[in-house]
Amino acid sequence: MKQQTYTNYMQDQFGFAGEGQLTDFMVRREGELFLGGHLNLNELARNYGAPLEVVYTPQITAQVERMYAWAEVARQANNYAGRFLYAYATKANFAAEAVQTALAAGVHYETSAAADLTIAHSLFQQGLLTEDRLICCNGSKEPNYLAAIRALRLDGAANVTPVLDDLDELDALLDLPAPLQFGVRERAAGNRDGLHPGNDRFGLSDAELRLAAERIAASPHQLVLYHAMIGSQVEDEAHFLATLRASVEGYCRLRRQVPSLRYFNFGGGVPTSGYRLGFSFDYAGFLSRLMATLIETCAAYDVPVPDLIGEFGRYTVANHSVLLLEVGAVKHGQAGQPDWYLMNSSMMVSLPDALLVEGQEFVMLPLSDWDRPVVPVRLAGRRTCDSDDVYPRPHRPPLMLPNSGAGLLVAVCGVGAYQQMISGRGGAHHCLSPEPARIIVSAQGEQLVTRYVPQQDQASIMRLLGYQPRPVPNPRPLRLTPVVVGASGVARRRIQPRPLRLVREAASGD
Repeated sequence: MKQQTYTNYMQDQFGFAGEGQLTDFMVRREGELFLGGHLNLNELARNYGAPLEVVYTPQITAQVERMYAWAEVARQANNYAGRFLYAYATKANFAAEAVQTALAAGVHYETSAAADLTIAHSLFQQGLLTEDRLICCNGSKEPNYLAAIRALRLDGAANVTPVLDDLDELDALLDLPAPLQFGVRERAAGNRDGLHPGNDRFGLSDAELRLAAERIAASPHQLVLYHAMIGSQVEDEAHFLATLRASVEGYCRLRRQVPSLRYFNFGGGVPTSGYRLGFSFDYAGFLSRLMATLIETCAAYDVPVPDLIGEFGRYTVANHSVLLLEVGAVKHGQAGQPDWYLMNSSMMVSLPDALLVEGQEFVMLPLSDWDRPVVPVRLAGRRTCDSDDVYPRPHRPPLMLPNSGAGLLVAVCGVGAYQQMISGRGGAHHCLSPEPARIIVSAQGEQLVTRYVPQQDQASIMRLLGYQPRPVPNPRPLRLTPVVVGASGVARRRIQPRPLRLVREAASGD
């Protein structure tokens, strides 16, 4: 009996015939994968090898523009009188190319600690974070975070908006000589549905909300923002809206007492497509129904509808980065178990959310060999000897990939949010696994400009750990070997990389 090919598998499972739009961020044409429909991942693999991180910032712009377009459709459909504001939750990815691209696309700014507010202050001074943008300061505020808020406001940023997480923060800011606009975070929203333990530690109780409003009303400052955050990656639209409804009522009750209150921030929580093939979420429909809920509830309480703020972290940046990983070897599984594809990388360093977030998955696609038989496999990192360095987790079903074995390249999607922020950029990682080389592609007018960052070297890692690496005496020059093509048909080593059909800057360090 003829074995099912990878193309057959994709057709049967996801209705994808092998060519065309695969996800909202990935296209397959003539047997090759294109990130954002434009950046040829197979070509990058031929030029630079693997492991390689590919960063394509125009995808961030596309994400922002799509959300603004969906919100405008929702506004028109509901005749919604308020504005829609898109805030980027910078903790998802602090990299300059990510933050600056999002700002250029028209986002507002959300911070969670002193460090990202310090970045915001620098961007404000450079004119990249303009005076018309809100700066929503969420999270519990240590003294240095409070000091950073004061410094930014005194530097002229009138739209810096501390969102109170407890009343002590209000005590620390009430004496600021420049008028502040405050927000409050509703604690009840944090785990109202019982699905987000840990999230309920944030925010103020109903009694604290009222007390904060009274104290702000008696000061030169204003209360302008009501924040409700129910969780992360909520794919059930009906559940999302039903859970938010109580928060909308909380906004309305407070708005009747506080005429300056004008923003309803429904927080993050909207899902993104980088973690599951076959993903579907009706963003425009969700926003339309949320606006309809606001109109109905505000009318019942006889208050005007608010300007609506969404905070988007994963949605903004998850899909602008892809990791290209190579299968270095195959080890047969135990009897009745899938084979192991041993990757020339570390899964737990590259994909820390796979360990930290229960059930977290990532879209993984082979760059070639879609005509080969599909087999169940598990991935394991070769750069550690750790039993946890595997994907998927042991209790999850195996991956389905071509039976190409060593030399197959796999594109790991959805890595643009949190993964590098959790594992860190630079420094020493688990088992001293070096960071891969990076290609950063950004748009300048009608051209794509690339920047190449070499793979992290062993000597710099050793120095960070206190070693003084000695140079090897009289090193013999390396001999270049011919290109070796694996079973997958992808070049595994290279001598003379073909130039990308892009404008390229000089290579730079990290």
